[in-house]
Amino acid sequence: MNRKDAEGRNLFQGGFLGLDNVALFDRSTTLPPGYQLDQADGTAWVAAYALDLMRIALELAKRNPVYVDIAVKFFEHFLYIAGAINKIDSDAEGLWDEQDRFFYDVLHRPDGVNEPLRLRSIVGLMPLFAVQVLEQHEHEGLPGLRERLLGFMRHRPDLASLVSRWTEPGEGNRMLLALLRGERTKDLLKRMLDEAEFLSEFGIRSLSKAFAELPFDAQINGDRLCARYEPAESGSRLYGGNSNWRGPVWMPINYMLIESLREFHRYYDQNFSVEYPTGSGFLASLEEVADSLSQRLTKLFLRDEEGNRPSMVAYAQLQADPASRDLVLFHEYFHGETGRGLGASHQTGWSALVALLLQS
Repeated sequence: MNRKDAEGRNLFQGGFLGLDNVALFDRSTTLPPGYQLDQADGTAWVAAYALDLMRIALELAKRNPVYVDIAVKFFEHFLYIAGAINKIDSDAEGLWDEQDRFFYDVLHRPDGVNEPLRLRSIVGLMPLFAVQVLEQHEHEGLPGLRERLLGFMRHRPDLASLVSRWTEPGEGNRMLLALLRGERTKDLLKRMLDEAEFLSEFGIRSLSKAFAELPFDAQINGDRLCARYEPAESGSRLYGGNSNWRGPVWMPINYMLIESLREFHRYYDQNFSVEYPTGSGFLASLEEVADSLSQRLTKLFLRDEEGNRPSMVAYAQLQADPASRDLVLFHEYFHGETGRGLGASHQTGWSALVALLLQS
């Protein structure tokens, strides 16, 4: 927090998050003098991290009350980040774009202009990851916890009222902690579940398909930088070598999106629905959306009507041989349109997450 938030604004910059070429420029290197980039994904990661540490501290506090203070510390960190990313904090510019109803990285230029980089990618979907539901038994009975939380609410009512309904008891006295309000959640999901943007037959693409015909470009320090939707391998070796985050489906990101939708549903139950797919006229609960996304991802590895697995389409000989047809490769990422396996074919720690989706 103190290394990647140099100005103490609870917006985070300068970290290489393993997304290779998803950005217009290499985020693992130093920006030109006078430039600074506030990252929507980096900020969302830290918020999600704070919630995870808060939950761990609450569990430990059942045995040792000293962890109540640590839990409250990370609770406060989370709310400060929520205030900054949503522009509730007066000192923060925020990363939510009212024009597009989406989260973007914001570039601070030497002339004082703050410019949102309106490249719709999974960077702007990651604030969905920062969500946790607290059950009553997880927060009641811990000495001093309620008093500390109420004290913070009185001190910063603006932040307390920001996070989606966390002060209102849900079913079973559940509390919801999330970066997004209900309407902003729906706005973000409207983009994510649009087949003309992120939603593919095999999951959520890493870059909006809207940039296939009209690539996104920007002028930065005299250089013209461009990003185009590329559903397969990258057209260049920019920033990440053979990896591509400008279109393909990545299993771990999809898995986390599904888990987040299930966590939102655990609080809202049937009281929250979205159009799925966007423009279809069909309303679905977040659990139904999560189930459907799980089915799209599992289709990558299941045989179709012709007996072929989409992820294995490049291995006709393996699929035709009865002795090898069930030996499934776990690729690094998958074609955004056909589901064909791409990149390294040994990423069992990533793509084997599909086993959990098959069980859910």
